Amino acid sequence: MMRRHHAVRRLAGETAGVMAIETALIAPVIVLLSLGAFQISSMVARQSELQGAVAEAQAIALAVDPDTSEKRQTLREVIMASANLEADKVSVAAVYRCNDSAAYVTAVSECAANAKVTSYVKITITDEYEPIWTKFGIKNSIDFNIERYVLFKQATNPA
Repeated sequence: MMRRHHAVRRLAGETAGVMAIETALIAPVIVLLSLGAFQISSMVARQSELQGAVAEAQAIALAVDPDTSEKRQTLREVIMASANLEADKVSVAAVYRCNDSAAYVTAVSECAANAKVTSYVKITITDEYEPIWTKFGIKNSIDFNIERYVLFKQATNPA
């Protein structure tokens, strides 16, 4: 019994190797925190990139009145190139508001005759970011969904 007590006291006084043990305990935690910080910064960068693409599309829409399907298709292609997105991730559609209604309609013909028609272009971007931790079964991928309405014209419905 005395011998064990003496061995424990002797080990408690030893300081050699303490740094190696502390490093072995702390290093994995630091690596995981660094990896998490990198992944979060990548997600924020992607969100910022998508927001920038929508802002660029908004500026173009305000400059060029996307009132034809060809102009909207060109706007869509600009967004796809700017944000490096596939065709199924970007949509650009014409929508309208009649008079002071808060609801959007998809055709001018849905507005009454002599109604004030406000023309918008609806820009929708969807994307998915898959952080590295999803490979280990922790949580799911992160979905980005950006939708913006850009008013480009107001007129009176002739019909």
